[in-house]
Amino acid sequence: MKNLFIVFVALILFNTNSYTQILNPGDGVRIIFYNINDNISGDYYIQQDGLLQLPFIGNIDTRNRDFKFIKNQIVTKYDSLYKNPELTVQPLLRINILGEVRNPGYYYVTDVEKITGILALAGGVTGAAASKEIYILRGEEEIELNVSELTAKGNTAADFGLRSGDRIFVPRSFWADASQYAIIFSGIAVLSTVIALLIR
Repeated sequence: MKNLFIVFVALILFNTNSYTQILNPGDGVRIIFYNINDNISGDYYIQQDGLLQLPFIGNIDTRNRDFKFIKNQIVTKYDSLYKNPELTVQPLLRINILGEVRNPGYYYVTDVEKITGILALAGGVTGAAASKEIYILRGEEEIELNVSELTAKGNTAADFGLRSGDRIFVPRSFWADASQYAIIFSGIAVLSTVIALLIR
């Protein structure tokens, strides 16, 4: 019974840690107010010193603090400024999308984006993409995503554990390379035939 309790606690700790999101300089937050007339909804970015400057409430120190803490700080400060404000606060993660996408590069992604929406930011995948085998590259770590499963379940970036600084890599399809080689070999065959005819 004691061992079961330890396993239960460990699972809780593991799940809690899996949802921890650290924001880095260059990342940001998206704040949307629903019942405030002041024009303060928008995207705000963390400066190199780790400070996040927001309208009317000043700086939020993001250094060594996870997103849940930062969000709580923002909501608490605006709650003290306005009467019962209705707002959402989402992290903006700076992600590098690479490989077989139409416009590779850096993009800002919220934690509620789905994998299809994330790829759409980069113009979608190319015709040569192995779109069912997408990887998250995190330092030396390589995490494979089952895109069919994610699409079927509608999992968000938070659900599959996307983090600030991750690289999303869409590999090239084997069949795209195979067809390319087939064209080359066909060209060589045609060239050989032409040479043989000229030699005669």
